[in-house]
Amino acid sequence: MPKGLKETSSLITIGFQAAEAIPNTFTQVQVDLQLNPLDNEVFVVYAIDIDCGPSDAIDATDTSMAASVSTTSRTTLGDLADSNVLSVSKRQIRASGFAPGGGGVGFSSGSSESPATQLDYLGIIATNNFFVQVQGAANIIAHGCEGKMYGVRARADASVFSALVQSELLSQ
Repeated sequence: MPKGLKETSSLITIGFQAAEAIPNTFTQVQVDLQLNPLDNEVFVVYAIDIDCGPSDAIDATDTSMAASVSTTSRTTLGDLADSNVLSVSKRQIRASGFAPGGGGVGFSSGSSESPATQLDYLGIIATNNFFVQVQGAANIIAHGCEGKMYGVRARADASVFSALVQSELLSQ
């Protein structure tokens, strides 16, 4: 556990899902963690598993589906390079340049459930919620994602809590 935090729960698993209302349209959902800010409660994230739905297989057309999980609200999909993004998942079918009926090649990428190194945690969420974004490209039907976040509740010292909240809100 990071210095200045005291674990107050055992491991918690939080399920989430997000779906496009209209194909290829950015959609974001907010997931409430039900933290108690009066007690300086934060959520220490140990791992995130996102299962991004497949994109459509369309002759001679590249399609994709992507999802991200962030600590603050976003207006676009996130990348791991963004300071407020904890996890991403992307699925693509590359079929442009192939003759109709000739097929395509599927690709899948994403951040791993747990980092390759032996880090203590992936991130700390100091506000009361996190956000899941999803968006497809060149699909015929709307798709989505689902996943789980694993972590524990912790109580922060007042100065640590203040710094975490400020850092999180400034990372937008």
